Amino acid sequence: MDEKQLIGRRIKELRKSKGLSQEQLAEKAETSPNYLSRMERGTENPTLDMLIKLSNALEVEMWEMFDFGHVANQKELKDAIQAFSKFADEPALRLALKIIRAVSR
Repeated sequence: MDEKQLIGRRIKELRKSKGLSQEQLAEKAETSPNYLSRMERGTENPTLDMLIKLSNALEVEMWEMFDFGHVANQKELKDAIQAFSKFADEPALRLALKIIRAVSR
């Protein structure tokens, strides 16, 4: 998934968390629902001005639209853990295992 898609996915996630339809957010951000839809799909390059309008319309800080590190499906999460395990030293692996065990209890 490329950065445009991640940003679009994050905008959609924020919109839904605010209980807004695409039409409602588009109106608040002074854009068209079609343009917003293309941004959410990652097929449109939003301008800085549009990102500012979206952050204001969503009532979030600009950085929150770029906070997509937590967005991952199960396969991506497993791949990330597997990649970590390949390069981590023994103390880091022991700590990671303790954390995973503590969280899964």
